[in-house]
Amino acid sequence: MNYNLLEYAHKSGNPYLLGAYAPIFEEVVAEDLPVIGQIPEDIHGVYARNGPNPKYTPKGHYHWFDGDGMIHAVHIQNGKVTYRNRWVRTEALLREDELGETIWQGVMGNLYRNPDDGHLRLKDSANTALAFHNQKLLAGWYMCGSLYAIDPITLETLGQESCQGTLQSRVMAHTKKDEYTQELMFFDYGPRPPFLSYGVIGADGKVKHFTHIDLPGPRLPHDMGITQNYSILMDLPLVHNEEALRAGKSSLIFREDMPSRFAILPRFGTNEDVQWFEAKACFMYHVCNAWEEGDEVVLDCCITSNPTPQKKFRNPIEKLNAYLRLEARLYRYRFNLKTGEVKEGFLDDRYSEFPMINAYRMGRKTQYTYNQHFDLSEKLRFDGLIKYDTSDGSAKIHFYGEGKFGSEAPFVPRKGGTEEDDGYLVSFVTDERNNTSELIILDAQNVEQEPIARVLLPQRVPLGFHACWVDGAALN
Repeated sequence: MNYNLLEYAHKSGNPYLLGAYAPIFEEVVAEDLPVIGQIPEDIHGVYARNGPNPKYTPKGHYHWFDGDGMIHAVHIQNGKVTYRNRWVRTEALLREDELGETIWQGVMGNLYRNPDDGHLRLKDSANTALAFHNQKLLAGWYMCGSLYAIDPITLETLGQESCQGTLQSRVMAHTKKDEYTQELMFFDYGPRPPFLSYGVIGADGKVKHFTHIDLPGPRLPHDMGITQNYSILMDLPLVHNEEALRAGKSSLIFREDMPSRFAILPRFGTNEDVQWFEAKACFMYHVCNAWEEGDEVVLDCCITSNPTPQKKFRNPIEKLNAYLRLEARLYRYRFNLKTGEVKEGFLDDRYSEFPMINAYRMGRKTQYTYNQHFDLSEKLRFDGLIKYDTSDGSAKIHFYGEGKFGSEAPFVPRKGGTEEDDGYLVSFVTDERNNTSELIILDAQNVEQEPIARVLLPQRVPLGFHACWVDGAALN
């Protein structure tokens, strides 16, 4: 137990170190967990979720994005559940372990007091997202860093992923996997030229394509899309404040006078093959899915028209709360590859984000997306799950319950199922009232109903970022 960190949390009043966000310090393994209800016999695999969990007392103001990556996972087989949690042993965390204290200041601190990594002088914590590829979980960081290979069963950190010596760049956390070809698409960006790069990792785990994409200056893209034949990259009008950067501060500017631009290129294309499309100014964190319809590429996503609301505040905690409210809504783009026309618009008025789909249909036309519904209080919390039917705009909602907040919920296909939504949704749910957590399993076709099963976990799972499902057959 890090009592100094807990004292820091209470003295600072930082909401992202308290309550359901409070870090935990024990790595445990617990088998044969108690189950309320019955786990379907055809569920076999691993549900893993990444998120920030600082190990040492922060220096300066703590931002939720700063915490060390910690993975929580359940392995389900034959109706039995085993829970594990492990920190991601990044190079940065290993350095801090040697000293027994924090080295880096976070995104609200002075970057010049951090080690010079030749990139952004921020700690690469691998705390953001997870993907499963070539028999390994890959943990990534939201500002582009090293991918860390993780054993999907033990959660042991296997080291930085080099793709058998073929990976020569950083990688954004939000890679995209084509389950048909087993190819993994990725991008890299940074404050210095080349500002954007794009690549493909093959089914054998080696980089088989890599190219630079021309941009007019540094940008901050967060996600990408893929279709069966194309990849979609972004040039969005959220940029670094260069004057603040020179002073060692991380500050962002939303340029409403600039368009949002989308680069569509063949999966193995280069900069010369890019077709650019312009749309209304916005910022986008996460893509639901993309696919091809005739001459059009369709992109479903969640956008926000005001990504920098913290500019209205001076107090660091107020700025943090405002920035993390994420007033995002479901949105659709249609890019016509023949005419260059763009059609765009909202699909729903509710605030939701962290979308998941049936991953086996990634890059192909989908009807459903499963988004987290936002509790728009002073903190970012997921108080429910929305199942959107994007064909008609309808939605069904499962609320987690009073004082309960969930995690990103991957889709688990039902064995022998043929419909896109024939399967289950899994999520960690934390009860802030009594500091307990459980795994819930929902029927994806009837999300508004009570969970099919609830698995009681041996410790609280702090609220976090992104998750994935690893099918049991792939674990063999």
